[in-house]
Amino acid sequence: MTETTAVTLERDTTEMRKVYANFIREQVSAGTPVIALEADLMSSMAMDGVQRDWPQHVINCGIMEANVIGVSAGLSLTGRTPFVHTFTAFASRRCFDQLFMALDYQKNNVKVIASDAGVTACHNGGTHMSFEDMGIVRGLANSVVMEVTDATMFRDILQQLATLRGFYWVRTIRKQAAKIYPEGTRFTIGKGNVLRDGSDITLIANGIMVAEALVAADRLGEQGVSVAVIDMFTLKPIDRMLVKNYAEKTGRIVTCENHSIHNGLGSAVAEVLVESCPVPMRRVGVKERYGQVGTQEWLQQEYGLTADEIVAAARELL
Repeated sequence: MTETTAVTLERDTTEMRKVYANFIREQVSAGTPVIALEADLMSSMAMDGVQRDWPQHVINCGIMEANVIGVSAGLSLTGRTPFVHTFTAFASRRCFDQLFMALDYQKNNVKVIASDAGVTACHNGGTHMSFEDMGIVRGLANSVVMEVTDATMFRDILQQLATLRGFYWVRTIRKQAAKIYPEGTRFTIGKGNVLRDGSDITLIANGIMVAEALVAADRLGEQGVSVAVIDMFTLKPIDRMLVKNYAEKTGRIVTCENHSIHNGLGSAVAEVLVESCPVPMRRVGVKERYGQVGTQEWLQQEYGLTADEIVAAARELL
């Protein structure tokens, strides 16, 4: 691992948690059937004020994540549109059976917002730092699994989910993300976004690693390498055609994720490649480790989630 600091790009002016709280407030004010459920993380997701203003539309179920999922399923059956928030570790590991039985198996209309993605859990440490959650949830038959990139994307995806039916899982950070998209950008769930075109190698990233991939592309470009960068914000269903097209075009793929390299983005891309267009690839992500306490910058270094690691992986293939 190289000894440089994680790259810092321009940050969004609005925290991701405030995007979510503002969305709930707007939906309730408009009279939609949206109802928000929390697992004793009201202040963590900036929902305190929303609950004070709309106590009948925000339910704090306490530190009982399995119960939160059960309550959301019941509310779905009454015609409400429940949005459930808790940290990724608790929304996946702690209540997986309820995700399966109450939401997925019964095809209930519930949206799960899983925050503190990967190393962004920072000072909450290893017990709260999930590197396996997206892999857990993508194994469910009817789930749609996403990781939003910035505030613009989060805002648009939430607006879509207010009217879409089904079990959707949205992974996010809580604080400010690197700003990638202009205000007003619209997104299609299940389709990746080509942020840069290129002919020598393709970087496929999601979440906080999209910014790192863009910086890595700049550095490789300075070395004369033509780099494509794709934001694969929907893990399931993954954009198979886009992966195949860029595998054929560039012949080399590097995946970049704030998640274990097992059963996450790297695995999903590899599955597409082996079935449709086998090419050399590398996976940048967490490798057989648990989380720990630290700043996000330090943790990205410690777990190899930096532009430097992406460049090194790309150079191996080149």
